[in-house]
Amino acid sequence: AALTVRFLTRRFIGEYGDMEFIYSHNLTVDGREILFHIWDVPNSQEQAEEGSSEEKRIQWADSFVLVYSICDRASFNILPLKIQFIKAAKEGQSQEKVPIVIVGNKRDLHHQRVVSSEEGRLLALSLDCGFYEVSAAE
Repeated sequence: AALTVRFLTRRFIGEYGDMEFIYSHNLTVDGREILFHIWDVPNSQEQAEEGSSEEKRIQWADSFVLVYSICDRASFNILPLKIQFIKAAKEGQSQEKVPIVIVGNKRDLHHQRVVSSEEGRLLALSLDCGFYEVSAAE
């Protein structure tokens, strides 16, 4: 949620509850107006829900940004399964590759890092995804 709010407002808010939100946002990219609809789902909520809710979100979306904390190994370890689930649901319907980006967040907390940048890059490469490491705080 912090990364989504930072993208939308350019402000950092550090604490969020486990709430699900859908945001709409216009942005000009290369001279074109782009309308984003962002369905922000906290990971703890996703794990507690049935697969049908997650499948609904996957069918709704055109692309995916999966965020993990570089300070939380568990948030990183669930990514391969989530990406396989997304690809099976989306690419099974068409021959087009579904755009997926893996984002390691909390780069500013390097002293608490438990997932290396190289691990993130290698995972993204092995799953044919994009990769970035960022800090919502910075």
